[in-house]
Amino acid sequence: MTQLSFIEDSDRPEHPLDVVERLASLRDWIFDRIETDEMSVSVSGRWAEYHVAFTWIEEVESLHVAAAFDLKVPERRRAEMLRLVALVNEQLWIGHFDLWSSDSVVMFRHSLLLTDGIAPTQGQCAMMMKTSTDACERYYQAFQFVLWAGKDAREALDAVLFETEGEA
Repeated sequence: MTQLSFIEDSDRPEHPLDVVERLASLRDWIFDRIETDEMSVSVSGRWAEYHVAFTWIEEVESLHVAAAFDLKVPERRRAEMLRLVALVNEQLWIGHFDLWSSDSVVMFRHSLLLTDGIAPTQGQCAMMMKTSTDACERYYQAFQFVLWAGKDAREALDAVLFETEGEA
């Protein structure tokens, strides 16, 4: 049995998280470089404090971002929350939400592939952060409606997607 190899080892001018770390310093974000391949950033949004983890995954040459907020899902609301996650994901062009089973938290995830030694730009890293936090801000209330108000997934999503036009 032969092992297929699609990706060759590549040299990188710097670690991809070094770019994220510089960006965080420039933007005055609260951050912690936990390990060489992991970094966490905390940012305040309109609805919640978002905990954003950037992780470099060498095996697939990918910069992964995961944004979470403090919203634990009890077992009794898990099925409805999973329905909401599926409905929300249909709305997204980039990234997706998951209900992380080990911690019962909702999180937004996205990856940037950087094969052949390509380095991320600060603009790409900033957009990953913006995309993550924008998605969390956009749908946070729907997750709360399901969790705290007992709404069904469709009703919760419709409530946050409702947009008014004009003035009263």
